Amino acid sequence: MKKITVIIPFLNEEENLKLAEELLYKPLSVTDFSYEILFVNDGGTDGSEEVLKKIDTVNYPNIESRIIRLSKNFGSHAAIFSGITNSTGDYVTILSGDFQDNASVIGKMYEESQKGFDIIFPLREVSGQNIFVRLFSNLYASLIRKIAIRNYPNKNFDLFFINRKVADHVIETYEINTSLFLDIMNIGFRQSYIHYERENRKSGKSKWTFSKKVKLMTDSVIGFSYTPIRLVTLTGFILLMTGIVWSLIIVMRKIFFNDIAQGWTLMSSILFLGFGITNLSLGIIAEYLWRTLDAARNRPLYIIDEIVELNKDKKSGIESEK
Repeated sequence: MKKITVIIPFLNEEENLKLAEELLYKPLSVTDFSYEILFVNDGGTDGSEEVLKKIDTVNYPNIESRIIRLSKNFGSHAAIFSGITNSTGDYVTILSGDFQDNASVIGKMYEESQKGFDIIFPLREVSGQNIFVRLFSNLYASLIRKIAIRNYPNKNFDLFFINRKVADHVIETYEINTSLFLDIMNIGFRQSYIHYERENRKSGKSKWTFSKKVKLMTDSVIGFSYTPIRLVTLTGFILLMTGIVWSLIIVMRKIFFNDIAQGWTLMSSILFLGFGITNLSLGIIAEYLWRTLDAARNRPLYIIDEIVELNKDKKSGIESEK
C-alpha cells in the first residue's frame, strides 16, 4: 500500500484544528492509502496541540500522525521543510492548517502523478478573494515568470505533491532565505498542474501578513534571479553616460554662450537623485551579501523542540537541528 505524507504547518490555529477529525482524518480513512500526517507547530502558543491530542486516532488504522513542535517561529517554508525531512512516505504533500484546502485534492494530485509526473502543483481558484490579495498574487506570478522562472504558471499555488525522489533531492539542496515552492519548481523533473477550488478560512485571520508576502517576493527574486544586480549595473551605466553628456553641454554652453546661471537648485536635484540611486543600489547589493553571509553561517533552518506521537501514548523528546 502506497504511503502519503501530509504536512500541515500551523501557527495558533486552535479553532480550525478542531475540525481536523471531520475534514482530514475521516476523508482520508476511506481511501486506499496509508497516511502519515505531520502537524508542524511553527512556534504557536495557543491550545492547538491539545486539540490534536484529543483526536481518537485508534479509529483510523491507516493513519499515523505526529506533532512536530519547533522551538520558535521559523516561518511557514521552514516548517514545511522540517516536515519533509521527517517524512517517510512514498509521496509528500501539504495542506493548510486552516483547512482552506479540501482533503480531496490529495487524491486528485495522486491521480495526476500516475501519468508519469514527479511534481504536481495545484493552481488555486478562490471565490470572493480580496482584490488587494489578488493583485499581489498576480504581481508576484508575473514578476517571477518574467525575471526568475520562465515556466512559472499565471496563477499562484500553495500546495505541492512530490514523490520520494524529489523529496530527497529537496532535503539535500534547500537553502535558507528562499522560496521552497520555487526551489521545488526549479530542480526540474517532470511537472504538471491541476486546478482546484480553494475554500475560505473556517475561523480566525490569516497569519500570512503583508510583510511576510514582501519578504517572500524579495527572497524569490533575489534567490532565483540576477536581474536586480544587473539593474544596478545598468543604472550606474546610464547615470555615467548622462553625467558625461550633461557635463559636455554645460562646458559648451559656458564657452560659446556664457548663459549658465549659478544656483543651488540644479545641484541639489542632482545630489538627491544621485544619492537616492546610489543608496538603492547599495541596498540591493546588501541583500545579496546578507544572504551569502547567512548561508555561510550555516545556521539551522529550523530547530525541533519535541515530536509528539499522536497514535501512541508517549512522547519522544528530540533535540535536533537541520
